[in-house]
Amino acid sequence: MGLMTFSINVTLDGCVDHQEGIADDETHAFFTRLMDEGGAMLWGRVTYEMMESYWPAVARGDVEAPPAIREWAVRLEAKPKYVVSSTRNDFSWTNSHHIAGDLRTGVQRLKDATPAGVLLGSGKLATELDRLDLIDEYQLLVHPRIAGHGPTLYQGGLPGTRRLELVSAKPLRNGAVAMHYRRER
Repeated sequence: MGLMTFSINVTLDGCVDHQEGIADDETHAFFTRLMDEGGAMLWGRVTYEMMESYWPAVARGDVEAPPAIREWAVRLEAKPKYVVSSTRNDFSWTNSHHIAGDLRTGVQRLKDATPAGVLLGSGKLATELDRLDLIDEYQLLVHPRIAGHGPTLYQGGLPGTRRLELVSAKPLRNGAVAMHYRRER
């Protein structure tokens, strides 16, 4: 069974709006490494649709992008992508798969079938999966910004405090810090 790792960009005040992070070669290299280490990506429908609307065009070369960003897009194109959705059934982006029905059962099946692990990249879905005790690790890229707005990490709340063990903390040249935590069990 592979680990479920939640990874997302977050500001110091907890904002997870994708437009608030620093998007440079270094941050894309960070996420490329995480994606390469995992066996599959997992998103909710909203995040999937946001990604689907842009990254396939970058991978094809239809959109101009720096080499590190294009490299990430090409690797993302090849990576298995799983989507949790109760409102959409058709996922035509290359290597996309639908998880329907009971969330715990579907995601546990995915973890069991993916020894290299699953990289989760959706904030709202992370809240639901954390409530189900399905997240094992957290790799947060904390940006040196205060957004002053939402959406925020875990704004839907959790039933209790999650105790985490620090695995590593690495500052990036742009001022962001890559924080890797493991869930204490």
